[in-house]
Amino acid sequence: MSNGSSITHFLLLAFADTRELQLLHFCLFLGIYLAALLGNGLIITAVACDHRLHTPMYFFLLNLALLDLGCISTTLPKAMANSLWDTRAISYSGCAAQVFFFAFLISAEFYLLTIMAYDRYVAICKPLHYGSLLGSRACVHMAAAAWGSGFLYALLHTANTFSISLCQGNGLDQFFCEIPQILKLSCTDSDYLREVGLIVFGACLFFTCFVFIVVSYVQIFRAVMRIPSEQGWHKTFSTCLPHLVIVSLFISTAVFAYLKPSSISSPSLDLVLSFLYSVVPPAVNPVIYSMRNQELKDALRKLIGHFFISHRLCAFLCKGFSVSVPTSIHYSSPPP
Repeated sequence: MSNGSSITHFLLLAFADTRELQLLHFCLFLGIYLAALLGNGLIITAVACDHRLHTPMYFFLLNLALLDLGCISTTLPKAMANSLWDTRAISYSGCAAQVFFFAFLISAEFYLLTIMAYDRYVAICKPLHYGSLLGSRACVHMAAAAWGSGFLYALLHTANTFSISLCQGNGLDQFFCEIPQILKLSCTDSDYLREVGLIVFGACLFFTCFVFIVVSYVQIFRAVMRIPSEQGWHKTFSTCLPHLVIVSLFISTAVFAYLKPSSISSPSLDLVLSFLYSVVPPAVNPVIYSMRNQELKDALRKLIGHFFISHRLCAFLCKGFSVSVPTSIHYSSPPP
């Protein structure tokens, strides 16, 4: 295989050699995927249906749930299909699409997390200017900027990665098409260093966003310490701490996965890091954001209550308006 054009497919990492373990991995991934779909779907529905949640914070949370759904849907379904059908193959075009969508969604998610930190900073440190700084138009523009920046970033990386000549086989030590794994198949150091330069540039950009998030939370915590009531402390930490946990998990695992030295790289370590930043956040984000958020819990409880009430009402009406049809009709003979 002299270059990338001669490769028709890639071989992803096989989780197990035995059929029983493959099916076990399929069931595990299916459970995680369904939990992510259910959790993020409930958040999207609750925010969309409850007018009390039509605020900038929950608008950004809705966008985050959409990105989480797209991110986990890019990686897990193909891994589940491979485990179920006992195969490792993914087509060249399928791999390119997976790289593009994953880079697009994961980078847009981090930009959105940065915007969410700014939203919390303005709400707590500059509450009198919240309406002017974060109006509906400004929120839409910021969310669109996050999605658009992620799209351009992914387009740049995907075009550069798949223009590299590949001559080291077609096996990837990962359960999805990841850029560092594809770079290991490059023929020349110049192609490899060109993409690594883009990754370093992206890492610097993410680090700048991370510094902005840290500075925002330093200002938030300083303002919180001046709040006299414990109720104000609780409400602030319930909305800020989940966001800080997600950002810390995301940035630490993603940056280390892409920039770790090759001397400490191993298939097991690469697999764990990729799982932590690509699968865990979309699955646990709904739990983290709803666990300490009373408004969101109330909206979810109301949504689930309406679902069961409407279901029971429908069943009652269907039962009440059912008409019994006689199976046979007997005609009496006319009188003589």
